Amino acid sequence: MSLLATRALALTLGQPLFTNLDFTLAPADRLGLIAANGSGKSALLSCLAGILDPTSGEIIRKRGLKTALVPQDLPEPLRPLAFREAVLAALPADQAAYESWRVEIVLDDLAVPLALREQPLATLSGGWQRTALLARAAITGPDLYLLDEPTNHLDLARIGVLQAWLAALPRDVAVITTSHDRAFLDATCSRSLFLRPQESRLFALPYTTAKAALAASDAADARRFDTDLAAANQLRRQAAKLKNIGINSGSDLLVTKTKQLNARAAQIEAAARPAPREASAGAIRLTNSGSAAKALVTLSDARITAPDGRALFATGQKWIEAGDRVVVLGRNGAGKSQLLQAVLAAIQGAAGAIKATPSLALGACDQDLSHLPPKSTPFALTAAYAPDQTARSLLAGAGLRPDLQSRRIDLLSGGQRARLAFLLLRLQAPNFYLLDEPTNHLDIEGQEALETELCAQGATCLIVSHDRNFVRAIGTRFWEISQSRLIERDDPEAFFAAEIARATQTPP
Repeated sequence: MSLLATRALALTLGQPLFTNLDFTLAPADRLGLIAANGSGKSALLSCLAGILDPTSGEIIRKRGLKTALVPQDLPEPLRPLAFREAVLAALPADQAAYESWRVEIVLDDLAVPLALREQPLATLSGGWQRTALLARAAITGPDLYLLDEPTNHLDLARIGVLQAWLAALPRDVAVITTSHDRAFLDATCSRSLFLRPQESRLFALPYTTAKAALAASDAADARRFDTDLAAANQLRRQAAKLKNIGINSGSDLLVTKTKQLNARAAQIEAAARPAPREASAGAIRLTNSGSAAKALVTLSDARITAPDGRALFATGQKWIEAGDRVVVLGRNGAGKSQLLQAVLAAIQGAAGAIKATPSLALGACDQDLSHLPPKSTPFALTAAYAPDQTARSLLAGAGLRPDLQSRRIDLLSGGQRARLAFLLLRLQAPNFYLLDEPTNHLDIEGQEALETELCAQGATCLIVSHDRNFVRAIGTRFWEISQSRLIERDDPEAFFAAEIARATQTPP
């Protein structure tokens, strides 16, 4: 028996997000929901949760179905509450008094350290806030979880905890997940729904194999469309010939045959459907201005410290040469971002054990996009590099419509700000990229575009990222922070495996 089914479901919010959406969800289903930023994934989850009414169609729910939506952002009323208090508040008041013991079980299952359980959520990282929202959903014991970008702000160890937690859910519980983390989708979802304005496609496959199946299906649709149009054109050419013969000969039979051929061509053309095209949130393009220097950055046993002055690790003797794409691996708090900050300081002229070549042209982007002035506008920033009309064209190509180009940056979505940031990097024409979690705000299309650009341009980079697929795709060298040292590794796989394995450890 199904938990939920949709019939001809459609939603229009300014523009059609999806139409004629039909799918069925059974107990134990693990469904990945995939689409570009702004294509309706969160809106669909809200429809399934009963928060948003669809434009048309229907949602059929099993009687008594209990659904829990886990949103991307922490609601403002929860911010002052302690972690444990916020989770307990998810229970109905008549249960909270005598079932508070359930909070500890849920927090243990999600490996929440004891030290965090009494801290206000406002003081915790985005990853822990997201974990609190998941715990609030879990304590209600739903039949269906709707998870909206659950891996955002999580490090690899916490992603491992989440993967293990999902794997341990009761078999009669279903999960629908929206995510841009391809490795996470592969690990946790056995079905993949590609959401489109028309003709959404569902495959009983995890993401990577489903994406290949989708590409093959789209290619077959494109070939079929071309074949149908060619057949219609052939019929029209035949009809034109017969028409001329019929007119010259005065044959009514040929005139009738001409009408039949044209009618058949029109039927084929009306039935022909072009292959669906994925909605794009905007292009990402980069550049590499090049450098004659062999080594752009040299680290001579630099000592990296925490903001409070604690020693974290020593780099040893390291070089970043032209064309290197160096990925820094390490647990949260090991000092990855501090290493990037130390390199940034050296590029900006600070004396010390890290040196940058004078010809280095920097392109930097941090995980919070904090270098984008919040009160400025996309047009104002872009116009500093290009004439007005060119700036507007560049912004449109990056997915920022005319109405967004004069909007304050702090009012843009994360994906829009990320695409603006990469456009500005391109206009700065760097030869060295310093990127801290560059895929944080990008959808899968954007991640793949960024991978392609970094590799195609031969860009020199120093990168921190928790995105396993991204690291595998772009990394040429790997530095791991381990036991107070920076160690060069052949590949990132051992680190990835060790971090995911931490999910089974008991929280401190």
